[in-house]
Amino acid sequence: FHRELGQVMWEYCGMARNDAGLRKAIARIPEIRQEFWANVNVPGDGDSLNQSLEKAGRVADFLELGELICRDALHRTESCGGHFREESQTEEGEAKRDDQGFTYVAAWEWRGEGDAPALHREPLTFEYVHPSQRSYK
Repeated sequence: FHRELGQVMWEYCGMARNDAGLRKAIARIPEIRQEFWANVNVPGDGDSLNQSLEKAGRVADFLELGELICRDALHRTESCGGHFREESQTEEGEAKRDDQGFTYVAAWEWRGEGDAPALHREPLTFEYVHPSQRSYK
């Protein structure tokens, strides 16, 4: 399950992303999570440290976090930092920022099993150094 989630994240939510791929990931990760909870097998007993149980717990967390990362990436339609949104590029193929629409810190609120998380924004202000378009040419 860990490897399969990693493949989905690498393929659809890596450094270069696009709307269609992110939507595929958001659809696939809940399927992986459902398979995980239906089929996970954790060997061991309650009398000693169980590293298999620890790993299963981490994988369960990764499934939740991976889906949230994909949702955040889908919401952020600009190219910024180390992430390139294929729909947001200059004519020369450089990353294109959208500081008007995305100058904030995003915090997502978990609303419960089966409910979409809620986005909360905290505006960012820059007094001395202002964000600008980069060119890697």
